[in-house]
Amino acid sequence: MKFVADLHIHSKFARATSPAMEIPYIAQWARLKGVRVIATGDFTHPQWLEHLKQSLIPAEPGLFVWNKDPERETGNATRFMLTVETSHIYSKNGKGHRVHLLVFAPSFETVEKINTQLSWIGNIKSDGRPILGLDAKEMVKIVLNIDSSCMVVPAHAWTPWFSVFGSMSGFDSLQECFDEYASQIFAIETGISSDPLMNWRLSQLDNLALISNSDSHSVQRIGREANVFDTELGYAGVIDAIKSRDPKKFLYTIEFYPEGGRYHFDGHRLCNISFSPEQTRAHGGKCPVCGKSLVLGTLYRVEQLADRPEGFILPNAIPFRNAMPLDEVIAQSFGVTTKTKKVMDAYIDLCKTFGGEINVLLDADASEIARHGYDVVAQGIMRMRQEKVEKIAGYDGEYGVIKLFSNEDRANIGMQKSLF
Repeated sequence: MKFVADLHIHSKFARATSPAMEIPYIAQWARLKGVRVIATGDFTHPQWLEHLKQSLIPAEPGLFVWNKDPERETGNATRFMLTVETSHIYSKNGKGHRVHLLVFAPSFETVEKINTQLSWIGNIKSDGRPILGLDAKEMVKIVLNIDSSCMVVPAHAWTPWFSVFGSMSGFDSLQECFDEYASQIFAIETGISSDPLMNWRLSQLDNLALISNSDSHSVQRIGREANVFDTELGYAGVIDAIKSRDPKKFLYTIEFYPEGGRYHFDGHRLCNISFSPEQTRAHGGKCPVCGKSLVLGTLYRVEQLADRPEGFILPNAIPFRNAMPLDEVIAQSFGVTTKTKKVMDAYIDLCKTFGGEINVLLDADASEIARHGYDVVAQGIMRMRQEKVEKIAGYDGEYGVIKLFSNEDRANIGMQKSLF
């Protein structure tokens, strides 16, 4: 069965997360997006875990559905997989590290055992993403000793501050981070600010799956990055597709343009300095305004560790497709912001008419979208698919900008409307 899976989100109990991140709303929005399997996130948080137990009932082995989902009888209900992101802040070999990990678990029984052990180590009640003074390799050891069918994946692997390869707190290899447990790491999450093309430049990652997820803190951003599988619908099917990297089971990932992420380029947000790696090297890694060290982004860090040239394509790798959120495509097409009612009305209409946001973005017939009354939106979608976009890279926590239409394009669109 072909389906889309977003395996990293957060609940309302995580810091800086929307209060709408509850099971009913997550289930509804995942269906609107076209996401069949969605992470629960935050299973270590006691209140969230209680909400999960009250709201979810078993579906296929290792997956769950909302007990009041109106699509339960049709079989189209959103599936949930038990997950958590944990934050590890610790010292190793004389250096401080901050690494975030994703944990996938097949059952509430396994989750309870993980939570019990972690509660002995740190406070798992204070945040949906608990902060633990625990070596990342010890986390892998704890989780796999409890249940070998669990999977641990380094989250947003290149983010400067909190990731396995981050410029500010990471390692230079998985072996350095996980020691004897490196062989138990089967995938990394590329994160919003990097994509597979960047990761393929490192031969040390050749035997790993590259997965992509939204890391969503709001229902609107579910599925902005995701994985597309064609395999058995169940926990084991998902895990096997990732571990095996079988292109017949793991079809492709959906990637936001990495330039649109918050940490693609280097820079200082407060000084309004955004640099490419070449510019950073030319300035000796220092901010020309304040003189402090620049925050080095994902592209710089990839170039530091890469042993292959830019543009290298790994043979037989799982492919990827670029996309940007549909509400942004609509907003740019209309020349308004994403917050307007006009955009939301069009968004809902398109998703319901053409089988969900992801299908609208990647596969729906653009001519049909145009005939449905959204000619300029159809043009924007085709520009996105053909990568005829302008990219202004994000840096130091500032999101980048992906522009579908130049000023000249917009003037021509306005002229066409006037003539019409």
